Order: sequence, then structure tokens, then C-alpha cells
Amino acid sequence: MQLISIFIALAILFAIPFLFLGDTFQESFAGDRAAQAWIEDYGSWAWMVGVLLLAADLVLPVPSTAVMSALGLVYGAFLGGLIGSFGSILSGCIGYGICRSLGRGAAVRIAGEKDLLKGERLFASVGGWVVALSRWLPLLPEVVACMAGLSRMPPWHFFLALVCGTLPLAFTFAAVGERGIDDPVLAVSLSAALPVVLWPLAQWFLNRRAAGS
Repeated sequence: MQLISIFIALAILFAIPFLFLGDTFQESFAGDRAAQAWIEDYGSWAWMVGVLLLAADLVLPVPSTAVMSALGLVYGAFLGGLIGSFGSILSGCIGYGICRSLGRGAAVRIAGEKDLLKGERLFASVGGWVVALSRWLPLLPEVVACMAGLSRMPPWHFFLALVCGTLPLAFTFAAVGERGIDDPVLAVSLSAALPVVLWPLAQWFLNRRAAGS
């Protein structure tokens, strides 16, 4: 399938910065305190730096969970979670928007008419689950966001799924950062489990909205 080839190509493309710059970024943000100090150097603009770093995670090997934890250290769990959520959601929207803006004609040329139709049906049916459950995994969030845009997943569906997957991740790691809890297993478990609850609620909202229109 052409879509599988595109998925693999995107995964390789997003993996390249990790191969060449991963160690540099890991050293710069090694540990929540290091990330906190790096962000705090920008004073009143620290929140903006956090947002930009998380948005840049689309193309750079930014350790997003370390940045989210650092935002929790600097701003507290609630505000840090909001800032982290905004930056990560922005990253997903950029990837989705760029690929969707190519237009269906370009998408057909890239994926082929037959595979594009399969992709559109896939993301229309289970795309929300794929987007929501991919947010806590490495590399997949960027690839899935681009595939969702290329497959022209409905914008509202994508955005709500993105929010459902991102909020648990950002708020959990911000809370971990604020409290100085060194338990990544708990944080990752919550980040993976909570979207399973949130996305069905979002689907219910979308169904109600569709029924009322």
C-alpha cells in the first residue's frame, strides 16, 4: 500500500533529526531541573520559549516531556499544563495543517486515488483513536498528524482527538515537575490511559453536534 510507504517515509524523515541532534538536545535538557534552568533564563518570556520548543518538536528532537515537567516547575501544575498543552497542540496542528493544505490533488499524486480513499475512510472511522493514543509515543505524534492532514481527516475530529491525547500528557508531566516526583512510569501510564476515557466523550459531543446540525 502506498499509504504504508508514506507512513514509513515520514517516520524515517522525522527520525533523522534524532539521529544527528538527539544527543545534543538530550544533554541540553537532561533532567527537569536542567530544562527548568534553560527555560527560566528567558525570564518573563519563559512560557513562550516552552511553547516554541514544544511546537518545534514537530521537526526537532525536543524532549517534550522534560519541557512539560519544567513548565510545571516554573509555573505550577495547572498553568504549566496549559502552556504545555498549547505548545504540543500547536505542533500537531501545524503538521496537520501543512499536509492538509497541499490539497486533495496533491494528496492523490502522493498517495494515489485508491490508497487516499482508504486513508480517508480509515481516519474518518478510527482516526480519532489513532491521534489521541499516539500523543505520548515518540515520533508517532508527528507522523500521525501529517497522515491525518494528508488523509483529510475532518478538522474538528482531529482537533478534539489531539486535545484528548495532549491534555493528559501535558498536565501529568507538569504535575510531576511541580511535585518533583521521579516516577515516569506513572506519568506515562496516565498519559496513555486517560485518552481512552476522554476520546469517547469527545465522540459523544461530535455526534450530538452532528445530530443537531
